[in-house]
Amino acid sequence: MKIALLGYGKMGKIIEKLAIEKGHTVVYTSTRNGSSGVLVDADTAIDFSSPDIAKENIMKCIDHAIPIVSGTTGWLKDYDEVTEFCEKQHGSFLYASNFSIGVNLFFKINEYTAKLMKDYKDYTVSVEEIHHTEKKDEPSGTAITITEDILRNSDKKEWILNNKKQDAVTITAMREHDVKGTHTVEYESKIDTISLKHEAHSREGFALGAILAAEWIVDKKGVFSMQDVLR
Repeated sequence: MKIALLGYGKMGKIIEKLAIEKGHTVVYTSTRNGSSGVLVDADTAIDFSSPDIAKENIMKCIDHAIPIVSGTTGWLKDYDEVTEFCEKQHGSFLYASNFSIGVNLFFKINEYTAKLMKDYKDYTVSVEEIHHTEKKDEPSGTAITITEDILRNSDKKEWILNNKKQDAVTITAMREHDVKGTHTVEYESKIDTISLKHEAHSREGFALGAILAAEWIVDKKGVFSMQDVLR
């Protein structure tokens, strides 16, 4: 499989290394400062760029009929526009806030727990995320996905960042040196605390999941999520 890498930072380089080990070829790379290779030679594209250029990258690939998977977060205000364009063009697009298999299992555990806890009003739920200091968006896309699953299964109305509000789930975002990604969901009452935690030890889990998604989408049309891949 010939792969285009849109965003060639730490994640892009890890994806390149693992993709080559799996027998794939990287035929195109791009950063905000330039590009190398020929985009239209790619069978599929993987986007780990930045929030301000993710939409442009995705739309360009759809316009060139290149299936694309994106793990860039912080641009989702444009998600509906991108998916409508994809459907109009009969393109192929998959977005995931996190490609890690472990995190996607954690999503399911979190959703199930939220359903269990819905009727126990003595517990206050909150979400904490810790990432490296270079991460541009806050809170993380993974934390938002976790919280939205809680909102769908509770009487909370919204989430709020680094603050407390009635009828809202508090997300606390922290930035520390060289943290790969830690997410904790906590249900606290006067009597006890229940915690769910996922801690990434390396970026390889995200990279392998992205490659898996790129392999999966290459011959499909439509708008997908990581849950489609894992089914």
